Amino acid sequence: MAKFNVDISNIYDYVSPEQVAAYKDVMVRNHELLDTKTGKGNDFLGWLNLPSSTSDAELKEIQTVANDLRSKSEVVVVVGIGGSYLGAKAAIEALGNSFASMLPKHEDPIVLFAGQNICEDYHKELLELLDSRSYSIVVISKSGTTTEPAIAFRLLKQHLEKKVGKAEASKRIVAITDKSKGALRKLADQEGYRTFIISDDIGGRYSVLTPVGLLPIAIAGFSISDMIAGAAEAENNTSKNVSFEQNPASIYAAARNALNYKGKDVEIMVNYTPKLHFLTEWWKQLYGESEGKEHKGIFPAGVDFTSDLHSMGQYIQEGERFIFETVISVEKPTKNLIVPNDPDNLDQLNFLSGKRYSEVNKMAELGTILAHLDGGVPQIKITIPELNAYWLGYTMYFFERACALSGYTLNVNPFDQPGVEEYKKNMFALLGKPGFEEKGKELRERLK
Repeated sequence: MAKFNVDISNIYDYVSPEQVAAYKDVMVRNHELLDTKTGKGNDFLGWLNLPSSTSDAELKEIQTVANDLRSKSEVVVVVGIGGSYLGAKAAIEALGNSFASMLPKHEDPIVLFAGQNICEDYHKELLELLDSRSYSIVVISKSGTTTEPAIAFRLLKQHLEKKVGKAEASKRIVAITDKSKGALRKLADQEGYRTFIISDDIGGRYSVLTPVGLLPIAIAGFSISDMIAGAAEAENNTSKNVSFEQNPASIYAAARNALNYKGKDVEIMVNYTPKLHFLTEWWKQLYGESEGKEHKGIFPAGVDFTSDLHSMGQYIQEGERFIFETVISVEKPTKNLIVPNDPDNLDQLNFLSGKRYSEVNKMAELGTILAHLDGGVPQIKITIPELNAYWLGYTMYFFERACALSGYTLNVNPFDQPGVEEYKKNMFALLGKPGFEEKGKELRERLK
């Protein structure tokens, strides 16, 4: 039977099994802090039992809206930043065709993203594309005033209203926002947009299994019921009722903290399929924003192998030894492709003839693991049985639970992000926002 697995045997040259097991009591405490809601940030634990508490009726409502947007749109633009876009982007990239946007016939709308940056070229080019496409908008923001998505939504709203008229535009815009307060809630009520609620007790980076992630994923044509089912299994398998030795979230959190204690300060997420690139980006936000506080935390980085073996591979093999790797290994590919025979064999690769591409990739994975172990890089290996909606939901919930456990191990609040506000204050001051005049003057002097 297919099984999700966390293997930490390749860290034992750096931390002993006993040193990892020493975290057992800490993990038991951390699970208790989560389940009793007595730990730091306990007002942001709405994600904890979300998979098992999501009803069929809620999923049906999300799917109904998704189907409506799918029926009238060649493109759906999702407006959001951070957790309001990374989870959906990760899932759509992981589950979709690598060349979906280039296929001659699209049964599913193309999901694009806006407001995740403030790049003028990006957003102008998006508007130019949308001039000739039928499109809808999903805008995601608790407040409606976060700078990047708010500017993008302002642009897109005006563009869509000019293109199809205000009445039709209101039918093509869905807002995912606060239940009762904020600028986006006020606008949605005023314009009659359909809405979904971002619960007050769920932060953005833990929101992929809410409408924030599920609506875009459903629009892209993937099974959100399968995704929730996988996450529900992970919720059960990582709960406080599962022993430390059998709990993958506890083991992962304990192993990475044991390595951190030994001076391994950078965790590199490694994948061997480019479809997982944005899962790494989502993971980087989840762990970086959750743990990076009070001068603590493991720095999350990522590489795509084998391509990055021809760039970052040299540093990983022989550079400074403050790193460890977490390898995401997908057991079963979804496609089948055989390496052909070449009668001339000028490349001397006929020894690969008849082998599946996936076998070559797997041997590259195993060979790299051994090479990096020899180079002094401890490794955690996470095996996903297959890259489908069920196992992706499982994997994402697993990382969320493990992140909370790991943050509590560091004695930080895994659910806030006070440091994110600092750049915003400077940006507002430099842009001349009312009330920031003195700070703006000070910053401009510093920049001279």
